[in-house]
Amino acid sequence: MSKVFFSQHKATLDQALQAIATRGYWSLFSEMPSPKVYGETANADGKAAFDARLNKSFSLTQPGRTGQTGAEKSPYGFDLGITYPRADLDVLIGAIQTAAKEWRNAGPETWTGISLEILQRLNRRSFEIAYSVMHTTGQAFMMAFQAGGPHAQDRGLEAVAYAWSEMSRIPQKAYWEKPQGKHDPLKMEKQYRIVPRGIGLVIGCSTFPTWNSYPGLFADLATGNAVIVKPHPGAILPLAITVEIAREVLAEAGFDPNIVTLVAHETGDQTAQQLALRPEILLIDFTGSSKNGNWLQENAKQAHVYAEKAGVNQIILDSTSDLKGMVKNIAFSLALYSGQMCTAPQNIYVPQNGIETSEGHLSFDQIAAALADGLAKLLGDATRAVEILGAVQNEATLRRLNEAPKLGQTIVESRPLQHPQFPEATIRTPLLLRTTSANKDKFMQELFGPIAFVIETENTAESIQLSREGAKEQGALTLSVYSTNDEVLRETIDAGADAGVSVSCNLTGGVYVNQSAAFSDFHGTGANPAANAALTDSAFVSNRFRVVQNRRHA
Repeated sequence: MSKVFFSQHKATLDQALQAIATRGYWSLFSEMPSPKVYGETANADGKAAFDARLNKSFSLTQPGRTGQTGAEKSPYGFDLGITYPRADLDVLIGAIQTAAKEWRNAGPETWTGISLEILQRLNRRSFEIAYSVMHTTGQAFMMAFQAGGPHAQDRGLEAVAYAWSEMSRIPQKAYWEKPQGKHDPLKMEKQYRIVPRGIGLVIGCSTFPTWNSYPGLFADLATGNAVIVKPHPGAILPLAITVEIAREVLAEAGFDPNIVTLVAHETGDQTAQQLALRPEILLIDFTGSSKNGNWLQENAKQAHVYAEKAGVNQIILDSTSDLKGMVKNIAFSLALYSGQMCTAPQNIYVPQNGIETSEGHLSFDQIAAALADGLAKLLGDATRAVEILGAVQNEATLRRLNEAPKLGQTIVESRPLQHPQFPEATIRTPLLLRTTSANKDKFMQELFGPIAFVIETENTAESIQLSREGAKEQGALTLSVYSTNDEVLRETIDAGADAGVSVSCNLTGGVYVNQSAAFSDFHGTGANPAANAALTDSAFVSNRFRVVQNRRHA
């Protein structure tokens, strides 16, 4: 069956390989929740499947079960009531090691074929996963469907494609013949085997549990490693469903399903640390705070750690030929999912003397007012606004938002909104503050959530320098610039290259700085403190396997 999966999905793999080579637009999985694509009853079936999970024990048969855990609460105002198996780590890892023996010998075609089949089945469950993402992260339904489903699946497929590309560079065998002058040549037959590193640990985050976890999960699996999935305690369900589907495919293919396992735990316990330090864990994929990411890098010495951490994303305003388009684009970027995205902008730099625009020269105050007006127009209709903002995922973000006004002069207050379907939802509009470049201690730190600054700088040169310093010192995943001056664009792009942050120029249409497209955009660079890896490139997969050879005289 495992070989059948590879044959079935070979055409998809070839398309994905072409996509990562050309970096143009390509997506296997439709991002629109259309009945024409997913079936007339897909939405209702997915909602019913999600509802059937509530207030029950999640059925997942794994070794080492020592009870149940789970206390997820929907940001839309209700308890999920789902419990998950709590694992005895010694027993579970022993079972994983037993399962991995056959899996490691199965080879790249089998690893790749099974990974591709899992992704296809995840796509068929996209609506169920969307509701699980929505009610653990607070994302509005459309974002939960797209980012939690097809976009995450595309990122997983991208990782599989890179893994196959790297592994397929290694021939299975070679004939070696070295001339020896008048003597007979030396002749050798050599064979090369792809060998996985061992057990991978994927540590999920609370805001994008699938999108941020699938690259590491599928990079591990497609290179022959067993995988332990450890979700954030606030967002277990999306990854529990993922593990459930992966285990079903593995079992159907004749493998021990313990190649992919789930470790759920309670908030505040030491499970993540205990797992990360175990000698059996040789690969770790992490998304979360700099504090936790740095701890992993400093202490989990036995493992190769791929970490995406905190950063300060910035926008430089120098000039624009489309003021309305710029304001709309920035307002949407600030509001989308209440700024709870690792790519969301926070610092907006504006020269003290203002900027040239399509509507003439505007002062700093006028630019700040235009951004405030853009947010007001975007979020003026509460019914529409809640579908952009989503809900605030956790109390820490809410506390941060409530404490932030002391960091600057308020331009736009954050206000609560009531969701028409979920009156208990925690929804807040963005807070927009004004400050000057002298107050770096206030704004040059990540303030995760719906918090942004309009920062008065001496000139565009200082704006560029601040952006460079911010990315180098604090890390950044995105940098955006608006200018009609080619020299300013060049200087910003050069500053981005120096600081290791990708740059977006003059976004005024339907592409936003928050967004990152699989097969085309590299998410992160691995070249500044925000992340030590990129999603996805060859370096993300190539250290997850080794090549072991044997040779003999021919």
